[in-house]
Amino acid sequence: MSDEPLLLANITAGDYTFITFDNESGVSVMEKTNKGMRLHIAIFGRRNVGKSSVLNSLVGQSVSIVSDQAGTTTDPVEKAMEMLPLGPVLFIDTAGTDDTGDLGRLRIRKTMSVFERADLALLIIEGRGWGSYEEELYAELKQRAVPALIVINKVDEVTPEPDVMEILRSKGEEPVLISALTGQGIDELREHIIKAAPEEAVNLQSIIGDLLPSGELVVLVVPIDLEAPRGRLILPQVQTIRDALDNDACVMVVKERDFPSALNRLKTPPALVVTDSQAFLKVASDTPMEVPMTSFSILFARFKGDLTEMVRGAMTIDELQPGDKVLICEACTHHPIGDDIGRAKIPRWLARYVGGKLHFDHFQGQDFPENIRDYKLIIHCGACMWNRKAMLSRIVRARQYGVPITNYGLTIAYSLGIFERALQPFPQALKVYKAERAE
Repeated sequence: MSDEPLLLANITAGDYTFITFDNESGVSVMEKTNKGMRLHIAIFGRRNVGKSSVLNSLVGQSVSIVSDQAGTTTDPVEKAMEMLPLGPVLFIDTAGTDDTGDLGRLRIRKTMSVFERADLALLIIEGRGWGSYEEELYAELKQRAVPALIVINKVDEVTPEPDVMEILRSKGEEPVLISALTGQGIDELREHIIKAAPEEAVNLQSIIGDLLPSGELVVLVVPIDLEAPRGRLILPQVQTIRDALDNDACVMVVKERDFPSALNRLKTPPALVVTDSQAFLKVASDTPMEVPMTSFSILFARFKGDLTEMVRGAMTIDELQPGDKVLICEACTHHPIGDDIGRAKIPRWLARYVGGKLHFDHFQGQDFPENIRDYKLIIHCGACMWNRKAMLSRIVRARQYGVPITNYGLTIAYSLGIFERALQPFPQALKVYKAERAE
């Protein structure tokens, strides 16, 4: 049997799974960590400074096309790998933002979107190349609080000019000198990446484990509907199960129709109940009031974003008027099926709550309107496919425009009148809600 890796499409994630075979046992071994759980390392710089060559050198593979012709890289190129001791990382090779023409402007737009999700940046330059372009990139990274490593490539061809070194050191930067062609300095660059990686992006906060004492039981209510992949659970459910087990909790998984009988079989009540938001109302009525209850989507509002900010955003639902514009965003690009939650159920529940029709615009993936000032509310999915930095960047942008933002689970809980109940497991967020409601 060949030891060449097989490439399989992941239907729900939109990225890939690599499977290799142990030739002695004949057993397949699957290694996959979702993109959203990886440290995102973005590579920026002018066209033809060797960004793609640097990526290929770091990962030890020909991932990006390398050419002497400027502008070879078009869409951002992603490569997932394990980088010990950091663990799972995602390198993103971008097109140069000094591109020209109509196509160049499209490339620049896609490159700029990578700023939104970069946990760490590599700014690639040549030994004589620090000018206004690099200053603007550097300032953009600083403004977004993205840690950046300055990497001088092609030192086998050009010795870095003293003026360039002086400028960088005056900024408190000690550039890493490398040659992607010869491999000089690549190991040192890896060491700098490990040291520069932000702690919060490497050691992610818990999804649910900190809400459960060790050994306690959580009941997860998981409807099986048209949008649930056949033979699998959706990503937030899988990740929640894993996080609970990692934190030594016990997990019971049931469908909503079996939830009451499952509770009756327990000798002691569970420490927490988590439901798919679409079954919120039924599960809330079936869960004893003394048992904390929330949804997967609200767990991810905390895990991927800013729960307090999104709680405030949900409270502005009371200010909506018929005809107001609402923006609904989905991080993934799945094809809507049947009574889709973002395109059918949430609009229906909100219209009922507001007492009239609202105007909804829908955006998927990294697409996001340039002007959001006209929207009265932004409602986002749980962003399970994104890293936390991408979701926080979107929250910051909404705040800059003065537009409230919330997510699916919080919107559903608010519109169905069970908001306080759904916040019960989160004392700080509940405190904010009660304080602002009392004003």
